[in-house]
Amino acid sequence: MLKDFTFHNPTKIYFGKKSLDKLKGELTNYGETVLLIYGKNAIKSMGLYDQVTAILKDAGKKVVELSGVMPNPTYAKLMEGVRLVKANKVSLILAVGGGSVIDCAKGIAVSAYCDEDPFEKYWLGYKSLANETVPVASILTMVGTGSEMNGGSVITHEEMKVKAGRVFPVAAYPRFSILNPEYTFSVPSYQMVSGVFDTMSHLMEQYFSGDDNNTTDYIIEGLMRSSIDNTRQALNNPEDYESRSNLMWNATLALNTVTGLSKAQDWQVHMIEHQLGAYTDCAHGMGLAAISLPYYRHIYAYGLDKFVRFATQVWGISPEGKAKEETAREGINAMEKFMNECSIVTSLKELGATKEMLPQIAESTVILKGGYKSLTPGEILGILEACF
Repeated sequence: MLKDFTFHNPTKIYFGKKSLDKLKGELTNYGETVLLIYGKNAIKSMGLYDQVTAILKDAGKKVVELSGVMPNPTYAKLMEGVRLVKANKVSLILAVGGGSVIDCAKGIAVSAYCDEDPFEKYWLGYKSLANETVPVASILTMVGTGSEMNGGSVITHEEMKVKAGRVFPVAAYPRFSILNPEYTFSVPSYQMVSGVFDTMSHLMEQYFSGDDNNTTDYIIEGLMRSSIDNTRQALNNPEDYESRSNLMWNATLALNTVTGLSKAQDWQVHMIEHQLGAYTDCAHGMGLAAISLPYYRHIYAYGLDKFVRFATQVWGISPEGKAKEETAREGINAMEKFMNECSIVTSLKELGATKEMLPQIAESTVILKGGYKSLTPGEILGILEACF
């Protein structure tokens, strides 16, 4: 049964090969100064930087730049952006890149006019957003996080050794996002499959909660099947527009809140990975992948019927003549086989973790209660050790 819910997503999506053509028209809705935020050199080598800056210049905008946003954006980089916003009276933050760049842009947007330490207030204290926010927009170049159509912002405080995520209200959502699948053609396969597993993990975090049989579950299953099929196609031909476009839209739908409607939601894998990332600075999707297999093998018996459904509806496992436990395990095994096929990391050691880190990661992980089983720090340590 679908429980009562309220759905509101204000982000306008421009999708397709000509989507950048919409940027100039959108810029008329904002003031003089734009903060252009991006990573290192990828958008320059692909020619996108020159295209975007030309459009900004043609629209009469003054451009201030924040470059060098890292895959796990830091609080120090966020505060660098805050200083630029204040000094230049920025009226729009335009993020060009993947989810990390967009997360950082949203973090800057909510922090610029905060009268307290923003990380303490918002990411640790989880206080309500009350201050003025700067509008954000995005041009997506790597898929996985869904940050282009939600209020999420994950920031790493290096001194605290804390990687914390926060979902802000709709005021912090991108006002518009430009999605051209062609911008993802040059993404290395390691980063592509990392993004794919990030998408899959978002879907599983929402799917493996509650025992409902509702529309949301069917949507999630379809998106997971689409991600599996299109990943194989994209690995075979990185410039296959159809598969790249499907992967891009899958990632957006996986975390624009549609797939969480009427679901309790788990998110424990993400909480463990956040602390793994704080200690190792690993690729987010790869960290999720390494943790997911031992985590789901640890909890599947507590949500057995849904894991059976996962096996049959997503992976095509036949339940005939089998106990539910066997079918459920076969589904997880099928996911592991797919991960190996795609060269997705399944070992923490490959991600730079050491055995000495594991107790610290386990003790500092936030424990949630939305999934089938609420873990203890000892259980988290056991999961980490199992995938070391």
